[in-house]
Amino acid sequence: MISTLSRTDLAGLIPGYRLCAKTEGKSDNTIAIVANSVRYLEGFLRSEGLPTDVTQIGATEIRAFILYLQRKRCFSGHPFSKTQNRGLSGHTINCYLRSIRSFWSWLVSEEIIEANPLVRVKIPKPPRKVTPTFSDEQLEQLLSGIDTYTAEGYRDQAIILTLLDSALRVSELANIRIDDLRLEEGLIRVMGKGGRERVVPFGKSINRILWRYINKYRAEPATPNGDFLFLTTDGGPMTKDRIHKKMSRYGEKAGISGVRCSPHTLRHTAAIRFLRNGGDVFSLQRMLGHSSLTMTRLYCELADVDVKKAHLAASPVDNLRFRPR
Repeated sequence: MISTLSRTDLAGLIPGYRLCAKTEGKSDNTIAIVANSVRYLEGFLRSEGLPTDVTQIGATEIRAFILYLQRKRCFSGHPFSKTQNRGLSGHTINCYLRSIRSFWSWLVSEEIIEANPLVRVKIPKPPRKVTPTFSDEQLEQLLSGIDTYTAEGYRDQAIILTLLDSALRVSELANIRIDDLRLEEGLIRVMGKGGRERVVPFGKSINRILWRYINKYRAEPATPNGDFLFLTTDGGPMTKDRIHKKMSRYGEKAGISGVRCSPHTLRHTAAIRFLRNGGDVFSLQRMLGHSSLTMTRLYCELADVDVKKAHLAASPVDNLRFRPR
């Protein structure tokens, strides 16, 4: 069947974007988000009788799409979920628009269009919100519910504590191989977003835990190339989805409330505790794998949430060597 789409129609350009993004080292997840966002825009334009040819899409059409997103109800039109009486979150809308802007930047770089209409469109900023982190009590609750006398339990504790100590993304941790681990130096080599490799340190406690896990509890790999650090009891790799489910179950078992029990919460907790314990923002940036300080600065602001507690310990007047009359 011969396609009736023009060479500059949105739907026909998505495969080309996928190919170019793949060769540039963008992750499959990032590519999928951009492609899905563009398809969402295309569906909206078609439903409104607006052009889907990129040479005819301007700031007016993009602003109409933004207004549509701001008015849309959650799960409206979803085949399996009921429409909810709340709109899309600011973060969701921002993600759609940043992804579409990225696609249009690609169109300009490939000389498919001359100018990016999103340059003239102000993308709504997502709302700033404080992400709850684990307290000492919650971490104790979480870890005390794990039976570390079993191979599976010891592995799960090792995973949770490694995430907490290194601030790794769960996908990065799941892909660590034995050769990436430098126990004597206390370092792990990880592959981050965009294919950027970095070396992340870990403390003495994690050093002992990982050594014991590898030498006593780690299962035999099920395949010759299954040299992943963390393995299931059957010898297969521990996937990020499996780790997510494990943490969620342990959180439910421990009765933890007020905070999402997930690897991402451990990453937030690790970053904030690193700063509160005297770590510097530049070292944290390298640990987290951020390409710029913009994201890392958010953790600096979150760390200031505890300013009252810090002031109790470092109050200038309370710590005077004399008592004022």
